[in-house]
Amino acid sequence: MTTIKEQTTIRQQFAERMDEDELLNCMRCGFCLPSCPTYIESGFQEIHSPRGRIALMKAVKDGVLEPDEDVERSLSLCLGCRACEPVCPSGVKYGHLLEEARDIIHQNKKHTMPAQAVRNAVFEGLFPHQNRMQTVTGLLGFYQRSGLQKLTRKIGFMKLFPENLATMEKVLPKVPTIKEIKSRPEYFPANGVEAKRVAFFAGCLMDTMFLDTNNATIKLLKLAGCEIVIPKSQACCGALHGHSGEKTKAMEMAKRNIEAFEKVNVDYIITNAGGCGAFLIDYDHLLKDDPEWKERAIAFKNKLKDITQILVELEFHHKVPLRLSERVVTYQDSCHLRNVMKTSDAPRTLLKAIDGVEFREMNKADSCCGSAGIYNIVESEMSMKILDSKMVNAKATNATTIVTANPGCLLQMKLGIEREGLSEKVEAVHIVDLLAEAASLDRDSGPLFH
Repeated sequence: MTTIKEQTTIRQQFAERMDEDELLNCMRCGFCLPSCPTYIESGFQEIHSPRGRIALMKAVKDGVLEPDEDVERSLSLCLGCRACEPVCPSGVKYGHLLEEARDIIHQNKKHTMPAQAVRNAVFEGLFPHQNRMQTVTGLLGFYQRSGLQKLTRKIGFMKLFPENLATMEKVLPKVPTIKEIKSRPEYFPANGVEAKRVAFFAGCLMDTMFLDTNNATIKLLKLAGCEIVIPKSQACCGALHGHSGEKTKAMEMAKRNIEAFEKVNVDYIITNAGGCGAFLIDYDHLLKDDPEWKERAIAFKNKLKDITQILVELEFHHKVPLRLSERVVTYQDSCHLRNVMKTSDAPRTLLKAIDGVEFREMNKADSCCGSAGIYNIVESEMSMKILDSKMVNAKATNATTIVTANPGCLLQMKLGIEREGLSEKVEAVHIVDLLAEAASLDRDSGPLFH
């Protein structure tokens, strides 16, 4: 329950901080409605549409509506997928408005002690510190390798958890050891003639839980002719913080990353996670009120490319033979890779170049899968509705392989496959791992890195 005092403060900050011009850019035309998953899955409730949420923000800013639980609920239920932005004829930056509104609410509302403790543990104690991420991931790896995982499943312990969390435990990747996580070099020469010098944004979850995918990314870049550096001082991208109303912490990590990548002289900064890439590319907006940092953020932004985009530009798919056993493949877009980084053709180009692959486009492949960071945990009911709709379209392709370009999407599609009882027939993979397999790169050959 938000107190009257909290509501007054929130309303004042809405008036001061929300971008009036951006709010007025929304013409209420409704072009965004068919692209909004929460609008559709809520039964076409206007309050859960982009234009409905913008109307709420404007009303709070103008003082005609109190920022009560209904307003907060509407903003919380938004996935932040930003599918509304590409279809908006006015070019409204809805994602920027949403993050500012959430930050105002969360920074001026007193959370319950348990909720605040969880937020502090995640946003302050864990994600900003890669060594702690490595420790936590190492514990998960111990759980998987020690027999504890088999034991908890055998005694039915996971039945005590909500269904989607219990199912998620089944689909988590096999986690590497801490030694493996910490043993990777920070520099890799190109294979053959050097085409580009690039820096790799390794991420936090990607460089721990999905280390194999990061290693495969490096191998692909090397094979494409890239010299690679991995700045040791880089940090979490800050997306989880920015999307959850922790803007100040997100800004700290943005500055840390900009500084880290300024120290290396590279042509491009490469990402392999759509969610991270989209937040990185928005650093100039995040730091817009600091002229010095905004200019540095723009320089940083201009070097960002997704792994699929750089591979296509370097004609990797023409230079390297790509072959797989015959299979039907479909592709699920990462919302942020498509809607923010504007990368959708490159992944499809690479998939279609693999001999043995029959590519089938999924209906509404550009719609959100319902993962959205931790959304599938905190908004489980809506997330599962969206996932169920996604699986209807995925199954219609009769694909044996569902390809994604973001770790959250990957886990969500694995969850959907498990929920549908298709785990014996269908797999979900990150596009990097599929390309590494197609290029006959052995992921288990140890440190790349010969």
